[in-house]
Amino acid sequence: MTSAKSAAAPLIAYTDGGCRGNPGPGGWAFLLIDPASGEALERTGGEPHTTNNRMEYLAAIEALRALKAPQRAVRIHSDSNLLIQSVTEWMPGWKAKGWKKKGGPLKNLDLLQELDRLVAGLSVTWQWVPGHAGVPGNERVDQLTNEAMDRVESGSDPNWEQRRTWRE
Repeated sequence: MTSAKSAAAPLIAYTDGGCRGNPGPGGWAFLLIDPASGEALERTGGEPHTTNNRMEYLAAIEALRALKAPQRAVRIHSDSNLLIQSVTEWMPGWKAKGWKKKGGPLKNLDLLQELDRLVAGLSVTWQWVPGHAGVPGNERVDQLTNEAMDRVESGSDPNWEQRRTWRE
């Protein structure tokens, strides 16, 4: 017999990160959707001096941290091949080598280790989506990321959150 929790459709997350200059002012955003109810959470943040890669990783980290039911499956959509390949392909090798790569130390080791910690024991599926191609969830997080970068550049707080209804 299948329990209601395990039979529930996976949560859907869209994540994005960006930077104006690299390094420069950056922002991240996620959209976390319960497809059964249409309830969604949008959240943003940013940093005044960062890199695009850090913001992409941080968007996924913050989406995973926002899970209230960590036993529920989640499908994360991202237009960052680096993020997806880091978690799905390269991470096992880095861990086996003591969190190092062939050419030397890993960049963003703190965020990679946090991603590894957060996905441990979760059912996470990673899905690449093309950027700026009309995928509504991806377009939304791109917009939110840019708004977060605008707030960083203006000296405002980039942290923002909204609950809303979202239908895929």
